[in-house]
Amino acid sequence: MNLSRTRMCALVLLCLALPLRFVQAQATAAATMAAGPFSYDVSKEVTLNGTVSSVLTTSTRGMVPGSHLLLSTPSGPVDASLGTFGLRGKGALSVEAGQQVEVTGVMKTLKGGGPVFLARTVRVGKQVYAIRNEHGVPVSPQSRDRASRKSMPNGETI
Repeated sequence: MNLSRTRMCALVLLCLALPLRFVQAQATAAATMAAGPFSYDVSKEVTLNGTVSSVLTTSTRGMVPGSHLLLSTPSGPVDASLGTFGLRGKGALSVEAGQQVEVTGVMKTLKGGGPVFLARTVRVGKQVYAIRNEHGVPVSPQSRDRASRKSMPNGETI
């Protein structure tokens, strides 16, 4: 009888310990992923003001894939990555060289390349364009379209 109680206690302790190790492993994996080159930490966001010197619809060799804004800022030139969808689809960013913009995002330095600014929002005049969400995931044209079709109480869309 005493031996079966000991076994039962050991089994209960084992069942309690395994989920804790699983949670620890998940937390370690999440921390490792967050430290990657394209990780996005909203607490490290900054806002840059500058003049668009060039709009690139596709990246060139050595750049992050997708479209880019090359900006002239008071602290020097900045390559702002707009991702794959920044200039595509309904509600896409509309900007041209010479315009003043305000870009919010996170600066990253990639292996083998220079610094790149991962843009989350771009303000042109009074219009604000969502480029990435708060986790750094690019906002697709479909997501922008869904967000623009908010339902009114009587079923109309705006």
